[in-house]
Parts: sequence; C-alpha cells; structure tokens
Amino acid sequence: MLLKLILRYSKPYKGWIVAVLFFQLATTIATLFLPSLNARIIDTGVVKGDTDFIWRTGGVMLAVAFVQVITAIAAVYFGAKTAMAIGRDLRHSVFDSVTSFSAQDVNKFGAATLITRGTNDVQQVQMLVLMGLNFMVSAPIMCIGGIIMAVREDVGLSWLVWVSVPVLIAVVGTLVFFLMPLFRQMQDRIDSINGVLREQITGIRVVRAFVREPHETERFEDANAKLTRVGVKVGNLFVLMFPLIGMILHIATASVLWFGGHRVDTGEMQIGALTAFLQYLLQILMAVMMGTFMAMMIPRAIVCAERINEVVTLEPSLMDQTDHITDMTAPGTVEFRNVTFGYPGAEAPVLNNVSFTAKRGETTAIIGSTGSGKSTLLNLIPRLYDAGEGQVLVGGAPVTELTRAQLSNSVATVPQRPYLFSGTVASNLRFGADTATDEELWAALDVAQAHEFVSAREDGLEGRISQGGTNVSGGQRQRLCIARALAAKPEIYLFDDSFSALDVATDARLRSALREPTRDAAVIIVAQRVSTITGADQILVLDHGEIVARGTHEELLESSETYQEIVTSQLAVEEVA
Repeated sequence: MLLKLILRYSKPYKGWIVAVLFFQLATTIATLFLPSLNARIIDTGVVKGDTDFIWRTGGVMLAVAFVQVITAIAAVYFGAKTAMAIGRDLRHSVFDSVTSFSAQDVNKFGAATLITRGTNDVQQVQMLVLMGLNFMVSAPIMCIGGIIMAVREDVGLSWLVWVSVPVLIAVVGTLVFFLMPLFRQMQDRIDSINGVLREQITGIRVVRAFVREPHETERFEDANAKLTRVGVKVGNLFVLMFPLIGMILHIATASVLWFGGHRVDTGEMQIGALTAFLQYLLQILMAVMMGTFMAMMIPRAIVCAERINEVVTLEPSLMDQTDHITDMTAPGTVEFRNVTFGYPGAEAPVLNNVSFTAKRGETTAIIGSTGSGKSTLLNLIPRLYDAGEGQVLVGGAPVTELTRAQLSNSVATVPQRPYLFSGTVASNLRFGADTATDEELWAALDVAQAHEFVSAREDGLEGRISQGGTNVSGGQRQRLCIARALAAKPEIYLFDDSFSALDVATDARLRSALREPTRDAAVIIVAQRVSTITGADQILVLDHGEIVARGTHEELLESSETYQEIVTSQLAVEEVA
C-alpha cells in the first residue's frame, strides 16, 4: 500500500527523482573511490617515499571530494523538493476527499482521525520519501559497491563482510517486527488525544459552565498516558537498537584489525589495503545502518499510508449521477413521498413514511418534541443524507438525480447550530453568493435584523469574524447565518430552529421582514417556539418520526392533542389563539 501510494503521487516528479538518482550515484561512486586512493597513497607514496605521487594522488582525492560535496548537495535539494511536493499533493487529495464526503461518511471516520490523517499521517509518509531519496538510494549502491571494492582489496578478509552484514540485518529485522504493531497503536492514540483535545476546545464554555475541568483533565491525562506508554515502548526498542548496532560495528572493526594485522604481518596484505578494507567495511555497515534507520520509519509509514488510502479511495456515499441528470420542472417546491430514514447502526428508523409538499410562496413549519426527527427531515432536502425508502423531490425532481450545484443554487440552509468561518462579515455572507454587492449584503443584514450591530462595528462589513463566530454573541451569530442564506437568494429556505437565540421582539420583527424577500420561495421552518410558526401556511406535527397532524395553527388547536400539549406547555391557549 505504501509503495503504491508513493508511486502514484511521485509520477509528476519523475525528473526530480531521476536527478536524485544521478547525483546520489555520483556521490556514492566518489565516496567509494576515496579509500582506494588513500590506500595507493600509503602503499605507493608513503612506503616508497614518492612525494610526487602523494601530491598527484592527493590532488585527485581533493577533486573527488569536491565532486562528492556538490553532488550530495544537489541530491538533497532535489530529494527535498520531491518529498515536499508529494506531501503537498497528499494533503490536497485528503482535503478534496473529505470535502466530497457526506455527513454519513465524515461520521464513519470521525473529525479527530480525519485531522490526523491529513496532517500527521501525511507528514510520516513525506518524511519517509525524504529520507528514502537521501538514504535508501545511496544505501544499496554503497553496500554493493563497498562489498566489490572490499573484495578487490583483499579476498581473504571478505568473510568478515558475509558475517557482519547478515547479523546486522537479523538484529534490525527483529526490532522492526516488534515495532510494526506499536506504530499502529501510536497513530490510534494520536487520534484519541486529538479527539479529546478538539472536544475540550470546542466545548470550553460548557466545561467551565458546569465546572467539569477536573473531569476533562482526567480524560486528557488518560489519553495522554496511553500515548506516552506506546511512545515509551517504541523508545525502549530504539534505545536497544543503537547499542546493538554500535556493538556490531566495533566487533567488526576489531576483527578487521586483528585478522588483517596477521595478514599484514605474514606479507599477504599491504597496510594500505588493510586501511582501505576497514573503511569499506565501515561504509558497508553504515549503509546497512542507513537502511536500518529507514526500516524503522517504514512500519509507521505503512500504517499511515493505509490510513491515508482509506480516505482518498473511499467512494462518497452521496455522489452526483453522471448518466441521468434531471432538470427542475417545478422550481421552489419540496415534496416527500413515503420517506423512511434511519442512521447506520440505529435500531429503529428516525423517520417513518413521511409525506408532504412544501409549495412555492408558502411557509411550512415543522414542530415536535426533542428527538422526533425534525432536523433529520430537513437534512434530507439538501441531500446531506439519502432516504432509505421513498423519495425526496426538490423542484419536481428526485434529489438523487440533481447535481450538488443544482441543489446548492436552489436551497439555502440555516443550521440548528449556526456556524461562521474565520474571515470578515462580508466573506461569510458571500459564502453562497460570490457576486453579491455590498448593497445586497446590507439589505440581507437589514432583513435579518443584523444591520444595527454590524454597522456599529468599526469596520462594518469588513469586521473580523473568528473561527466559529466566537467573537459575536449567539443571537448575532444566528442572524448573520440568516443573512447569509438571504444573500444567496435561493428558491427554498430551510430554517432549522434558527430563531431560538432571539428574543421574542427580534423574532417577530425578523419574521415580519422575511415575508417580502421570501414571498416567491418555499420556506420550511423547524421550530421549538410556537409563536414562531403561528402564521405558517402549513404546520406539520412530528412525533417519533411520523407526521401525526397537519394544518394551520387554528386547525391544529382544534384537532390535534399533540399540538395542544406543545402549545399549553409554552403558553396559555388563549394567548396564542
């Protein structure tokens, strides 16, 4: 999986990779050539006292060393460019995939793990590519070339190579075997700690309001301790690895000096050749060490590549049909035909056999107890989820036969939890209307009863908005989200309990102001407050996912016990009749 992922994303950068291979090859050849030149200086120049030969060969060594430095710099440069570009493309692919996911797909993974997969996991693969281009290319060349050059210097000592290298590989392989499951655990633990931290930051006001700091501290400490324990286990194996490798290197060096010294003493080997052989053996073992270092990164990168691939290869559950796109024959209408819907893994459906029609120029209100399925019903209209049974039609066409562009141009939603993006008031209002003028934005703010507090800000439309709208109050955030929907000028407005943070007077003014801009659109309102929906053309009463009553406010007061119970729980019937 890791290799496939790297190969797929490295295709655009073949030229840079070829440059890395060329420069790494040149660097390695130069490195392997230097010990041989040094041996010739000792055996020919020093032993025989040939000063001219020493100067000539020394000059060649300087030239080779200069080439080695230049090619090494070039190899690292192109390697870094390639790795960073692949990392950028991976993050882009993860982001593109996530933005195409439905709410169901996002819930399948969870926000915390998607953040980790787009950041930490990509970083691990990116680092492997960087280290691989810098070390894994040169390591095999260095190892094979070093063996050839060492055997050329002295065949009698070559058995030391055949013993040292397998021992080193066996030690590394054993450590990698134990590291693989630990790295998988580590990524899962990072997901957990990201999830806890994200919840605490998002819900900091709730935590403080209910004095839950000790409990949240305990949750974080538990997640942190689990990550720490896995990290310590990984660290223990790394601590064990380096002394073992060092011991093998020192034993190999001592063996070369011991057995090589005897061969020099018997005249079977020259001292320069012994020096060169020792350098080649160390280069071989260093190459194996570089491979070892990479081997330590590979298990974690494999885990990360699998996690990234799960995201980038997942087919979104809600996709536009390319073979059958339908035009809207009745713009501004919404129709539910015997719709049943249940969340994945749920024991019972949330909506059961729901049927109704919301017509253009009319207001349809949906009311019911908490958990009756009101928000779920609204989410089916912009196709955040697909109905399990039945059909949802927008503009006279099934939503499954409309493109996301068609839906987004026709439907504007003000969610139950209003959300603003970091930027300015204007950038938030233009989120669904890129070409809206400042005058149109001010008109939308006026209808949403937000004109006063926006104009009171020093920068007006250019006033800064923090992520999530945390620098404005809940009521102001709600009104800005309503203004954003109005600025888009859609054919269908969906208000999911969008007036809950407003006082009664502001609520009344806003609903009165909404009549003009929405007179030619279908308006669907989910509300908890009865006073918000008394003027609706049609009120649907939901109970346990079923429509138990429908009609106007006056009709329901006479015919629906469920509606009467809702009304009497808020106001006296006489006050709202």
